[in-house]
Amino acid sequence: MKRLLIVDGHVVIREGLKDILHAQSEIVFGEASTADAALRLVEEQNWDAVILDLAQGDRSSLDALKEFKQIRRRLPVLVLGTQPGHDYARRLFKAGASGYITKDSPREELVKAVCKVMEGGTYVSSALAENLVDYLETGSEKPRHEELSDREYEVLTLIASGKTIHEMADLLSLSDKTIRAYRARILNTMGMKTTAELIHYAVRNNLVDLG
Repeated sequence: MKRLLIVDGHVVIREGLKDILHAQSEIVFGEASTADAALRLVEEQNWDAVILDLAQGDRSSLDALKEFKQIRRRLPVLVLGTQPGHDYARRLFKAGASGYITKDSPREELVKAVCKVMEGGTYVSSALAENLVDYLETGSEKPRHEELSDREYEVLTLIASGKTIHEMADLLSLSDKTIRAYRARILNTMGMKTTAELIHYAVRNNLVDLG
């Protein structure tokens, strides 16, 4: 029997995931509403896989993923996101994710993704795969945001989502001064002068979910 840890801040989503997956196979579920709680469970117990909601309020999703992999290097992590953004997905896979699937994917695709990562494979949602193909076929120059480090990229998406300096500092466990320094570096790298320009760019390039 497989053991699956579901990390999501919403009870309804956790229950929905369990209902979908339990109907397909025998799975023992664990639940965590925050990344910090999930990290404790990963340290204390063995799991066959983790489903990680990309929108974690207490910690950067990339940070959480990296810490999961530091604790248990071979632990498969399936990331559950809202947008099929190729850049964030690329960063997630580089950080050790075993799969990425969007929340609006069909039930059958979710089951397929979970089974695939539990078996040690890698899974990419159909929406993301199409997005990646379109991106590669354009032959265009690398977008400016791909020059950002993972941390700079996270700060950019947080700025675009409307977070204040202090809120970003709390979320990323950094000082306000450090966040301001990151914002300055991002502006320099992106060749921009104002926060409004950063927000406009992030929204235009679908780097943040405003829904």
